[in-house]
Amino acid sequence: MREIFLWAELSMNATAFPASDAAENTERVGAVARVKLTEIFLSIQGESNTVGWPTVFVRLTGCPLRCQYCDTAYAFQGGEWFTIDLVLERVAAHGVRHVCVTGGEPLAQKNCLPLLTALCDTGYQVSLETSGAIDVGSVDSRVSRVVDVKTPGSGEVHRNRLNDLALLRSDEQIKFVICSREDFDWSRDLVLGRELHKQCTVLFSPSFQQVEARDLAQWIIDEHLPVRFQVQLHKYLWGDTPGR
Repeated sequence: MREIFLWAELSMNATAFPASDAAENTERVGAVARVKLTEIFLSIQGESNTVGWPTVFVRLTGCPLRCQYCDTAYAFQGGEWFTIDLVLERVAAHGVRHVCVTGGEPLAQKNCLPLLTALCDTGYQVSLETSGAIDVGSVDSRVSRVVDVKTPGSGEVHRNRLNDLALLRSDEQIKFVICSREDFDWSRDLVLGRELHKQCTVLFSPSFQQVEARDLAQWIIDEHLPVRFQVQLHKYLWGDTPGR
């Protein structure tokens, strides 16, 4: 394990970890909690209320969903086990205050919760990007939760835990990835029907290369919809590149 950590330190900007040996595929060794990571990297936050801030992304491995537009399918498998203390060391080495825990689906790993708490205890401004398919009620209250609502176009609409959205605070966010005009209409009706915009920030984002950003922006304007338009800034800067 020490050799793996030393190798990781040589690639500070974006580190992707190889698959673990089957004998190490456990979330605990003795009393030490671990998480399985695909990569840790420093980039510009491209989405959510902290867009534009230099941010360390901690990408956990694994996801029970298979959204048709997923841009991180490389995180479904593989990865490497790291103790939470080692994750904190890797994050600290980048020297910024914003940290985003993402996936895959990070909450699919039970030790995501103590990792989030440890990051908050260390003083970081922490956000969590989650699919909306797993309970978010146990997440540390200091974490800003960004919860997806899966549209019909995602292929995973049946996974939504819509009642969990009532748990979100006013400073948190609900995100819709829009794949078509039909997705937009469905999302609009859900937002207005549940008055989600009165609870927290609602984000509408065009599915990359499926909906033109200007079209989605115009639909929002035409409908006077109380949502915040966003694009994936990092993709406009660097394209669909892992670790950026």
